[in-house]
Amino acid sequence: MDLKSGYPFWAIRNGLMHAYPPLAQALRCDVLVVGGGITGALIADELARHGHNVAVVEQRDIGWGSSAASTALLQYEIDTHMVDLATRYGEDAAVLAYRACADAIGQLQALSAELRGVDFRRGDSLYYASRNRHRSALRAEYELRRQHGFGVHWLEPGEIGDGYGFQAPAAILSDLAASVDPYRMAHRLLARLQRRGAQVFDRTTITRLQPTSRGVLATTADGMQVRCGHVVLAAGYANAHWLDQRVARNRSSYAFVTDPLPATMLGPLRRTMLWESARPYLYLRSTADLRLLVGGEDDAIDIPARRDARVERKARRLAAKVQRLFPQLPVTPAFAWAGTFAETRDGLPFFGAHPQWGPRVLFAMAYGGNGITYSMIGAGLLRAAIERRRHRLATLFGFTRPG
Repeated sequence: MDLKSGYPFWAIRNGLMHAYPPLAQALRCDVLVVGGGITGALIADELARHGHNVAVVEQRDIGWGSSAASTALLQYEIDTHMVDLATRYGEDAAVLAYRACADAIGQLQALSAELRGVDFRRGDSLYYASRNRHRSALRAEYELRRQHGFGVHWLEPGEIGDGYGFQAPAAILSDLAASVDPYRMAHRLLARLQRRGAQVFDRTTITRLQPTSRGVLATTADGMQVRCGHVVLAAGYANAHWLDQRVARNRSSYAFVTDPLPATMLGPLRRTMLWESARPYLYLRSTADLRLLVGGEDDAIDIPARRDARVERKARRLAAKVQRLFPQLPVTPAFAWAGTFAETRDGLPFFGAHPQWGPRVLFAMAYGGNGITYSMIGAGLLRAAIERRRHRLATLFGFTRPG
């Protein structure tokens, strides 16, 4: 599956950091993680550090799928408002989902501190109303978050203009947000795992799974067999081909990054990521080397050639939107790209077993705008499933949730 177009910044900046061998012989392990992006790396790390014998296989080079195209905004704020999740699943469940995402940012920060040079940076998030008619919905969202103790502040138009230099009807400023280099973090995690005895293979495609009551036999395209207690499918949007049920729809998102800008010119954008209430939404943040990274213009295109043809035009549209907000900023794209992502109906991920495959085959589908944050949560959730422990999010983030 072709997951990206153009020139994703992380891959260009970092190059091919490390090559792993393809699987060339039979293998046994406790858990086989299929997928060597940031999701698979986080899950494999969680399992290995708790005593599980883990092997990781990736059909491309490590980190070369969607992780290379991610814009890596780390937020507790889910694409679906807490108010809307409360209407759908109840207020307790909505707060639980948001609180888990908030906790995950702290977990990602602690993990990043163990690694070298993954550009983890804490910041805040400004969610602004694109139109006057969105103001009341934002206000309701602000009130519910504040009621449950989230660090949020309500900003009126004058405060937005004075503090951030653009005009909007209203905004929610959240104290908790972060960013990271997802490609480098995936590589750092898997390299550390390999040094600690885990086995990592790239250019290895799993084509067949045969689960039994005691384990799973996985077979590669080259006929190599892996016998394991569990398989975790963390292959991003390629996971869908293992399921008869359609649980998400694929879409394309577009992004570009500028050349480095003077710190004084970026101003509050050095710390604050912006995103808007319109759907699809514009979002922007700075990078560790003071570039401006801009994304959005999502569409329903799921054909790589058609997506490829739109990259430059979409980048120009994104640049024009940012220019209208910040006329003083030079927002010429230096590198532009597109990537595939998936949306679920409720904005929540899917982690765990599916009835089609039974308890030994576990899915990690960290879909939506919170992919990395969801993956951090999913690592603990899937470990609990493998260890036959209850997890408070197993139902809400599982395939049996209502609706």
